[in-house]
Amino acid sequence: MRRLLAAVVVTATLLALAACTGSTPKNALGSRKIAVADRVAAPAMRGELMNGGGQFDLSQHKGQVVVVNFWASNCPPCRTEAPELEKVLAATKDQGVTFIGVNVRDQRGPANAYLADTKPTYGSIFDPSASLALDFSVPPNSIPATLVIDKAGRLAAVIRSTVDQKLLEPIVRDLLAES
Repeated sequence: MRRLLAAVVVTATLLALAACTGSTPKNALGSRKIAVADRVAAPAMRGELMNGGGQFDLSQHKGQVVVVNFWASNCPPCRTEAPELEKVLAATKDQGVTFIGVNVRDQRGPANAYLADTKPTYGSIFDPSASLALDFSVPPNSIPATLVIDKAGRLAAVIRSTVDQKLLEPIVRDLLAES
């Protein structure tokens, strides 16, 4: 029994480390686009935007494709993907795409320093308890994670690894083309 428990702990630790080191190949941690028939409604998501940006309420964005990126200041792959997210936003924002970041398991000081350094043009919700992440089945040790919600408010893609423009933009464009 001890060996089984040790094997489970080692496997979970390796997956967590791989998720936050960016060494895991894309799709290895469950990246996928969800078939229309298999999509489910995204959980409710509301929160105060960091840096005094007001409130974000996912329900106010029906009819838009919404990209939700879970990040933390102590996650190097999160910094790597930040400019890639900006590229996709710049290429698609005029077509009805909204981006929102969710900072998980962090302290406000380091989170604000991360935002000052990466300068995203979209807002982020401060979620130190990771409750929003858990509502979306994103364990805090599996960041970065990016989820894409379709125009009907359903979860349409889950990417549990570092994203780049080449991976994310085609998904967003496919969802924009859906009626």
